[in-house]
Amino acid sequence: MVFKRVLGSLGVGGPVVETVLDREPVRPGGVVRGHVRLRGGGGACDLEHLALELVAGVEAGYGGEEHEGGVVFDRLRLGGGFRLDAREHREIPFTIHIPWETPLTEVSGQPLGVVLGVRVELAAAGATDHGDPEPLIVRPLPVQEAVLGALGRLGFGLVAADLRLAHIAGTGQRLPFHQEIELTPAPQYLHAVNEIALTLLTGADGMEVVLEADKRGRGAGALGRHTVRHEDLERRDWTGEVDSWIRALIESRARHTARDGRTGAGGAIAGVTGGTGVTAGTAVGGAVGGDMVAAGLGDALGNLAGLGDLGGSGSEEEDRG
Repeated sequence: MVFKRVLGSLGVGGPVVETVLDREPVRPGGVVRGHVRLRGGGGACDLEHLALELVAGVEAGYGGEEHEGGVVFDRLRLGGGFRLDAREHREIPFTIHIPWETPLTEVSGQPLGVVLGVRVELAAAGATDHGDPEPLIVRPLPVQEAVLGALGRLGFGLVAADLRLAHIAGTGQRLPFHQEIELTPAPQYLHAVNEIALTLLTGADGMEVVLEADKRGRGAGALGRHTVRHEDLERRDWTGEVDSWIRALIESRARHTARDGRTGAGGAIAGVTGGTGVTAGTAVGGAVGGDMVAAGLGDALGNLAGLGDLGGSGSEEEDRG
């Protein structure tokens, strides 16, 4: 077994640690189980505290630089106040609940380029350091797949995905960042819009969807909201409903642009409300990166139609709550 060193500030010959996850992937609102393996160094060491952190690489606002070292978006204290003897081996099991707004790292089997990690924080001899992060794979909830699949059937393509260190006004967002998926418009919308930005904010009861047209262009924005609940999954015509959201978004942008006398692309927003969650992101760098290097997205990831009619999507209900 190769242990991952907890970094040099704990001293040469200090304790080493490894985080082992029992199961992957996970969905927002689910749980991750595993255990932390500790091995004593050359001498006894008093451990002051031991904790787990969920970490994501996040850009500092729109068009900003990646937040160095990533952003910790949840933390679980595992213990502390014990002595780890020289060469002693110890295993500490854990169960960590994944926030509902945890970003997605995969859609329809396609990595989005976001890297999330579970890492250990260990304090000893007055120094605090972190182990290497263990990659975390997060796939969509059924209600997220419903919206993404509808966009795919309408002909939208997935271009890129980012995490933004910002709060979307008027939403129930709880994490300090949100995930944004950039989409190329379906052929029937090409005359009206160049790009659609999508954010999915999920919660225990439902989901909030934010759609924005040509957000990097000029123009006024318009906000709308619609509630989607998890139990509504089988009772909606998702393709027709998502199509109506897109058309309302484009019409709202056109009205604001005409009213304000602008000729550039407008930034209109439409939403669907119901909780706290997110979507895909950038590679994690600095202390979060290590061996966790995200694959490049390229110019396009293709369409989302692979999500089909959602007949085979498992919801892992036992992990939600």
